Amino acid sequence: MADGTGRTALRAWGRRATTALGGARPSGTRHPLVAVAMAVPLAVLLAVVFGGWEAVVTQASSVVGMLGR
Repeated sequence: MADGTGRTALRAWGRRATTALGGARPSGTRHPLVAVAMAVPLAVLLAVVFGGWEAVVTQASSVVGMLGR
């Protein structure tokens, strides 16, 4: 079995398993607010651990700018 064929079969199996378990559609998109809600806790954790509040503020303002389009 070629390497590419194995990956294709694995992806197809994963899609079927996700669909069977009631998961999201593979082609579905995530609402921007859900993405923000997922990213903010990690950003805060990294800012606390590494002390990068300025970087977090810069990234947050970029995200707000993209959401405001």
